[in-house]
Amino acid sequence: MFGSSPVTVVITSEADTWDIDASSCLGCGQFVDWDRMPDLEQQAHIPQDILSKPLKELKKLAREGYWAASRALRAQVYHQLIQQVACRLITPDALVYRDVASRLFGKLSVSSHPLPEFLEGCSMPTYCLNLEGVTALKKILICVGNLFPDITYSPILPSLVALLLHYSEDEAQCFENISRLIASNAPHTSYIDQSFLAHQASCMTFGDLANKHCPAAHKLIASTSENVFEVYSEWLSWLFHDLPFNYAIRVFDVYLLEGQKVLYRIVLALLKQYRLSVTSAELEGTDIKADLQAFMQNIAEHVTVDKLLERAFGIRLFSRKEIWLLQMANRKALMERGITMVQSRQSFHLAVDIQNFSSSIVTAQEMRIVWSWIPERFSLFPPLLLFSTSEDGCSLQRFYACCEGYEPTVLLIKTTEGEVCGAFLSSDWSERKKNGATSGFFGTGECFVFTVRPETERYEWVFIKKPELAKAVPCSRQRSPSPSPVSLLGSSPDGRSTSSNRLTVPTPQRKGRLSPFLAIRHFLLPSKTASMFMSGSREGIIIGGGGGQALSLDANLLWGHTEHCETFDNPPLCQENFKVQLLEVWGFQN
Repeated sequence: MFGSSPVTVVITSEADTWDIDASSCLGCGQFVDWDRMPDLEQQAHIPQDILSKPLKELKKLAREGYWAASRALRAQVYHQLIQQVACRLITPDALVYRDVASRLFGKLSVSSHPLPEFLEGCSMPTYCLNLEGVTALKKILICVGNLFPDITYSPILPSLVALLLHYSEDEAQCFENISRLIASNAPHTSYIDQSFLAHQASCMTFGDLANKHCPAAHKLIASTSENVFEVYSEWLSWLFHDLPFNYAIRVFDVYLLEGQKVLYRIVLALLKQYRLSVTSAELEGTDIKADLQAFMQNIAEHVTVDKLLERAFGIRLFSRKEIWLLQMANRKALMERGITMVQSRQSFHLAVDIQNFSSSIVTAQEMRIVWSWIPERFSLFPPLLLFSTSEDGCSLQRFYACCEGYEPTVLLIKTTEGEVCGAFLSSDWSERKKNGATSGFFGTGECFVFTVRPETERYEWVFIKKPELAKAVPCSRQRSPSPSPVSLLGSSPDGRSTSSNRLTVPTPQRKGRLSPFLAIRHFLLPSKTASMFMSGSREGIIIGGGGGQALSLDANLLWGHTEHCETFDNPPLCQENFKVQLLEVWGFQN
């Protein structure tokens, strides 16, 4: 049963039981099969004061693999770091574990107990644990289920307990440490998702980040998978189920110091490496979920753990608070979909339904790719046709009437030359009315423009690709109002002339609307022309501005123009001056 490779035990139902050996807690190191443990990465002198070093220096040492020099050091560091985690006042400790374990398992050498319901359907890596270690793992999980009744779904928990057991003095210490991670209450920080709702929200957040930071891999997955979200739902399993032990434990080193954000970094780096290792032709007709799993299991053939972490920390992510805000927005969308805190695991399809989807401009497969670019919390909902020139006529006023009240929307254009392009527009078209008679810009940095035919490509807000161009606004300044919008011609809302270089800045989004980390007020922009997302007037609509317009359409929705603009840093999306053959606007069926 326990060979040279890790063993996975799949929990299939509540009725499954484990044989519990109550005598498995005998001394330090008894949980590990040392023949299966990888060799130490290096031999190094351990300074006496290492555990008193500042957090910043500890992070650097963990990233560089310093703990890998000594098993004793890693065990010491793990325990001390976890003891410093801020957690709820009443958190079960080692003494509580001994009492509960004695009550549950008694003094008999063998007894049977069901695993907690929250582990139903979850897999359980055992890494380098021996039989006593596997028994200890089961006992700890059963006690967690008894002492944390609010946990309803937590697929990552067995892996974290298993990893901690390799470096724990006994079961009680391991239980106390995992309890502190479960009960962590540090602001904007989480270690372990404890409900299906929280787990799905983190999967959606990873999907959003992959969409932004790994566009090539994301495009490849979207073109080969019917359900991109289903693929991304495995992101934590890639780390703490599929990676070999010597990679997983290095991930755990930095995770204890930096929380869940570091896991996003590392999986993004893995996804980038995966894209370098495969081609579209190789994936044709294959199961991409299985292919990704095999890639993670054989990661040593592609990149060393040191190089992987180096690349991961080279990725410029949003701040921990901003990622937390995005995760909260995704939770809200899931709750609107009917997902609750207490329900168990379920699957739902986020892809465009090929059978029921019908557009005069794009195929279902093309729409799937466009849908995969949309923030996850919106792609939960199926597309809904709001406006079509073939059904509603070529009227801008009719366009506004059909689209107002929907946020966000997807605009699709087919030219008489057969080219197809469009835009994802984050704000309600009714926002244009806030500027009175002027035609100010509005929207957020989640807007983007794209082409579908002849080539499929997306062009996002320039500051997503080049974040170094913008500086974050200090917290003390984020509450100050944004400048009032002014027209492209330099007129203020009251009609007085202003300097021509004062171009429109989008107004702050309404509270509770789209991702706050992409609101303009969060950035100090070097040029206001790089934040011109969408504008509408009686004369036509404009998408993207600054040095040109990514897309503009006249009041009859018949003639359009496209060129490079600073907001999206895009090339012309089709022939520069084009005639519209068909135009559609799609909303989200909530």
